[in-house]
Amino acid sequence: MANDLFNSFMTGPDEQGRFGDFGGRFVSETLMPLILSLEEEYEKAKTDDEFWAEMNDLWTHYVGRPSPLYFAERLTDHLGGAKVYMKRDELNHTGAHKINNVLGQIILARRMGKTRIIAETGAGQHGVATATVCAKFGLKCVVYMGAHDVERQAPNVFRMRLLGAEVVPVTSGRGTLKDAMNDALRDWVTNVRDTFYCIGTVAGPHPYPAMVRDFQAIIGKEVREQMDAAEGRLPDTLIAAIGGGSNAMGLFYPFLDDKEVNIIGVEAGGKGVNAKMEHCASLTGGRPGVLHGNRTYLLQDDDGQILEGFSISAGLDYPGIGPEHAWLHEIGRAKYVSITDVEALEAFQLCCTLEGIIPALEPSHALAHVMKLAPTLPKDHIICMNMCGRGDKDIFTVAKALGFEMGNFG
Repeated sequence: MANDLFNSFMTGPDEQGRFGDFGGRFVSETLMPLILSLEEEYEKAKTDDEFWAEMNDLWTHYVGRPSPLYFAERLTDHLGGAKVYMKRDELNHTGAHKINNVLGQIILARRMGKTRIIAETGAGQHGVATATVCAKFGLKCVVYMGAHDVERQAPNVFRMRLLGAEVVPVTSGRGTLKDAMNDALRDWVTNVRDTFYCIGTVAGPHPYPAMVRDFQAIIGKEVREQMDAAEGRLPDTLIAAIGGGSNAMGLFYPFLDDKEVNIIGVEAGGKGVNAKMEHCASLTGGRPGVLHGNRTYLLQDDDGQILEGFSISAGLDYPGIGPEHAWLHEIGRAKYVSITDVEALEAFQLCCTLEGIIPALEPSHALAHVMKLAPTLPKDHIICMNMCGRGDKDIFTVAKALGFEMGNFG
């Protein structure tokens, strides 16, 4: 049976790929035929039983879905308020939510006859997921990664290379996710015949924001079922970290029509949103503009030039946000807050010592907001946060931030 997520909820792009005033496709003439071809292929796939049979088989037997919904009992007791559940997508194959989406896109790429896959990556998890699926299907894989991120995410760079991918360090700009996406788009324009661009977040030109969301919506769909089994009702509050925002949209989307469910996205506050552009909180410190083929909230100067931003988390270090998040912010369906590097590091450590779970720095931002919010809520209030990635990749960054030298812990 074809997946039923896509005609059930209040939100979806119009025929121009817009969510209200956001989204769309702002691309060169060279790319437009590719975009339209991808959209046509995806529209077919959405109602194709064979496509979803392959997806569901791979999600189950390759990725390891459904991922568990875990009641964080010690953390709940420590915070002294709401019950805290974690959707444990860090237990997926490759260690994050990214593979949910990559599988779908690469199955589409194979259907379209593409043999070369390119991707951008920040924290490295999307790059690892893309390299993994390309290895499985025997496809050439090229991953663009900012030079700064190559340095701070060394374990994932090595994993990608072990999996057979070519990792291209990007030295333009500040050498982070924005710059990697710029170079990937340049590659795609140059190699239109055999290349498929596998975008890792709910950004880019239509149909990418909706398509990536749809593949990631397996997260929220599972939460609905698992929470009903655990508590007999829906959660009261959903919380997820946001860079571009794919893990968050994956959790939020199946709940958008449930008005009683509070939805909170957590952006990277860096050194503080009052610090001059030393954060990546686009909704707090940005304004609408166009980047990477879509209109959304961006960090930009008075002349419309994109600013660099800053976060300790490579996966959140992006000066924009997915256009659907921008729309949900404007209509008030979701609330967006920011968490600083210091707060995220505190949450990282608390999760390790109380729950025996080493989180990635990305969901550590979401957990930090849970730490603020849960104590203010009654004990029968249920919070579900998305533990979207594990922290193996971040141990060097965290060790440095906490003043430890790796290899000198005696």
